[in-house]
Amino acid sequence: MAVDKKVLHGMIEQLSESDRQLAYGFLLHLLQRAKGHHQWWDELEEVSEEEALLTEQEKRQLQGDEGYVTGGDAKREFGLQIDLP
Repeated sequence: MAVDKKVLHGMIEQLSESDRQLAYGFLLHLLQRAKGHHQWWDELEEVSEEEALLTEQEKRQLQGDEGYVTGGDAKREFGLQIDLP
């Protein structure tokens, strides 16, 4: 069955950013498999699972100068009754 490239592009455009990352990894796998190469594992392993799950906003926040508040500090400051990570 022939698939129109425009249909594939449209499907990709509808994906969330995290799902696009998954689609990218899968398409890379298909291309490498077609070429007989399996180097895509090396490229996927360069990004940790935690980094892959972060949104762009979260990445900017981690790199920013706003500082970091521990769960314990937040618990004390806001009088929370639960333990935060």
